[in-house]
Amino acid sequence: MRKFISSIQNPFIKQLIILKEKSRARKKSNQFLIEGKRELSLAIKGGYTIESLLFFTDLFSESEAKAMEQHGIETIEISKEVFQKLAHRDTTEGVIAVVNSKTHTLEDLKLTSKNPLILVAEAPEKPGNIGALLRTADAANVDAVIIANPKSDLYNPNVIRSSVGCVFTTEIAMASSEEAIAYLKKYNFNIYAAILQESEPYHSQDYTLPTAIVVGTEATGLTEAWRTAATKNISIPMQGEIDSMNVSVAAGILIFEAKRQRNFK
Repeated sequence: MRKFISSIQNPFIKQLIILKEKSRARKKSNQFLIEGKRELSLAIKGGYTIESLLFFTDLFSESEAKAMEQHGIETIEISKEVFQKLAHRDTTEGVIAVVNSKTHTLEDLKLTSKNPLILVAEAPEKPGNIGALLRTADAANVDAVIIANPKSDLYNPNVIRSSVGCVFTTEIAMASSEEAIAYLKKYNFNIYAAILQESEPYHSQDYTLPTAIVVGTEATGLTEAWRTAATKNISIPMQGEIDSMNVSVAAGILIFEAKRQRNFK
């Protein structure tokens, strides 16, 4: 018989609230929460293991719950009060899943292309920017994203929400900048670092060979390690009063120039 949990004082629910709110708890347990049907379906598509699924029947139907059970997933019915306490946003469709984390080492990357295109983002701090970068990478169908010197938890609810779930279907690795540089050099990538100083216009470069496009934070840019490791330092010519733009916008411009040169193959 399926469980029904009606109280936010339930020990299991208290544990999930901590999991939702605390990065340390997510890292210690190697679990995190997903909410929303699209996000859940993308996690399943991305090969994530769903430990349990909690649903509120006014928004998530019995037939949908039974479909999840056919995949061997435990389902738990919850009250409106419990759902509202666990949900990160108001528009969630009545479903919250407890999911096992993946490791995201450079060795875990599965590059199937013989001519890969990788986006590297160094030290992005804002979860919204990470999500936007992942959406940009997904839109361009890049082969992988490397987050160098990570400052934020990949399974932060705001990363999941702002990425619209493509955090689950994108090849992602997290490493130090030094490790990322060593990896790219080992596999003979051309490294194009987005840096204002001593740079060449981005559209004058050749991105048709194995390529890594590297972007930094809007506040401090890239560290010296990338400046010296780069095949070329590149920049986007600015025509206004300021000399920077949102990192995901800059990444999009650079990545889609590479895709244009590759004829969107």
